Amino acid sequence: MMDPVAFFAEPLAYGFMQRALGMALLVATVCAVLSCYLVLKGWSLMGDAISHAVLPGIVIAFVLGIPLVIGAFVAGLACALATGYLKDNSRVKEDTVMGIVFSGMFGFGLVLFTKVETDQHLNHILFGNVLGVTAADLIETAIIAGGTLLIVLVKRRDLLLYCFDPNHARAIGLPVRVLHYGLLILLSLTIVSSIKAVGIILVIAMLIAPGATAYLLTDRFGRMLVIAVAVACSSAALGTLISFHIDGATGACIVLVQASVFLAAFLFAPKRGLWALKRLQPSKPAGGGAPAPLDLFGNPRSLSFASGGPSAAKSRRSRPSTSRSA
Repeated sequence: MMDPVAFFAEPLAYGFMQRALGMALLVATVCAVLSCYLVLKGWSLMGDAISHAVLPGIVIAFVLGIPLVIGAFVAGLACALATGYLKDNSRVKEDTVMGIVFSGMFGFGLVLFTKVETDQHLNHILFGNVLGVTAADLIETAIIAGGTLLIVLVKRRDLLLYCFDPNHARAIGLPVRVLHYGLLILLSLTIVSSIKAVGIILVIAMLIAPGATAYLLTDRFGRMLVIAVAVACSSAALGTLISFHIDGATGACIVLVQASVFLAAFLFAPKRGLWALKRLQPSKPAGGGAPAPLDLFGNPRSLSFASGGPSAAKSRRSRPSTSRSA
């Protein structure tokens, strides 16, 4: 049996593992914070769409000799804008539009990649190569992730209200369209910052699993953010160390640990876990009225969680000027 101290100390004796762990923690933090908003908004497929759509931008950026992150960001933003335009100007539903746009752009990227002569391996783009990151990559990711986190921190209340109730946000004067596209830009930046760590395929798991896990464990959005970051960072650290000892793909190990934590929360969460729900008898509303509205996971919706608490909603109605964006 391996010594627990050696399990943690041995990998960190190597410089590439130190950089890999730092990159994994950076990516996990920014993905966890944004995942809470995506889960609340119901934009899981949007993250999947943008993560796949960045491939043609990466290839074109390589051909033009510009930084790959610029091409990835432009392609991801183009995917988000195209999805919004097609949704607003057709009868097709948003999830169908997203599926068509991201699959088309991903296919276009694969065609471009096969026609461009390069020594870069496709697997590094698809699945990431966190063990091969350099100090420059670490600084670049820190700048992108730090900027994204700063914007989310400043506008966290406006984004929360927009994700939960866009009509309410519009009624009190918030710029809903700006928040909509602002969230899409933040999502694109987060995906760009995560490409080197987990690639364009596995990043969707890091954008959904932490927020979904935290959603099962709390009714308060503030606590949800803390739990999501804690789950994501601990999973990133453990997955990175496990990949060293089993000689496995680091990004895949991180995602597997996150999936395991979500499964545990799904089964054993105190209030929303499968076992806890089975112990409770379904309650019918008095007088035969309509059943209570359901949340993302089919459980009765918690009004205090979704709206940020009754006091927060009251404060917004009584002081709308404090919620307005600059």
